[in-house]
Amino acid sequence: MSTRERRVESWTELQELLFDDMWNEDLALFRSSFAFRGNGDASVSLTSGLTRLGGDVELERQLMRAFRKYARQDAVPHDTDWDWLALGQHHGLPTRLLDWTYSPYVALHFATQNPTKYDRDGIVWVIDYVDAHQHLPSRLRSALRDEGANVFTTELLAEVAPGLRDLDDDGERFVLFVEPPSFDSRIVNQYALFSVTSPVDLELADFARRVVIPAELKWEVRDKLDQANVTERVLFPGLDGISRWLARYYAPRLPGERDLPEPDRGVDVESAEPREP
Repeated sequence: MSTRERRVESWTELQELLFDDMWNEDLALFRSSFAFRGNGDASVSLTSGLTRLGGDVELERQLMRAFRKYARQDAVPHDTDWDWLALGQHHGLPTRLLDWTYSPYVALHFATQNPTKYDRDGIVWVIDYVDAHQHLPSRLRSALRDEGANVFTTELLAEVAPGLRDLDDDGERFVLFVEPPSFDSRIVNQYALFSVTSPVDLELADFARRVVIPAELKWEVRDKLDQANVTERVLFPGLDGISRWLARYYAPRLPGERDLPEPDRGVDVESAEPREP
């Protein structure tokens, strides 16, 4: 992807764009160095929950102190600030972290999971995390190199920056990616990783490329993801995920979708018959 933003016109173009440039010459394998993040509204900014609160590192520390106080003390595998921060992010705590995935299809799920947003364009952001890590402070680059890794684990990050403030000591502006511990099957199934910024309010859009999914293409993308079993039932294992999947899957198409072109509709919406899973 050579430009900062591309607006696709078809499912085929979307696949070609998201899976482009994945050949790894050193490994002689198709292994992507991209992280993906999807949203149903292309106008939404790429900012963290902490930034949307208007917070800084001090508010982040206060949130984490309260979270650790009330959470089970054995909730994390390692008692580090980054394990607790990742756990908080995973459960909706406002932090400087943002959720990403290694999977383009998981990102597409989050770009098409909410039918009430089908009247607007969706978005998949793409960041090359290997390239982003070339711009880290030297101590962070060295830690990755010595580990022979492309992304951090919470343990590795804690060795270099034990506290939240330690990450900002260099006074530089950067983004790094960290794999959270496998707290539960949701983390595993979503093929998840988090971005970490320094400073807290760093604008991630400067690092990302945008793949815009037109509103009129969303139903086709959603139907094909369902056929590929990329659904809430898989990505949110358990009864909640099953219920969310069925509620969306059996919902009738909105009246405005009746005018979609035949290839995009995928089903006979005029009959309003439920679709079998």
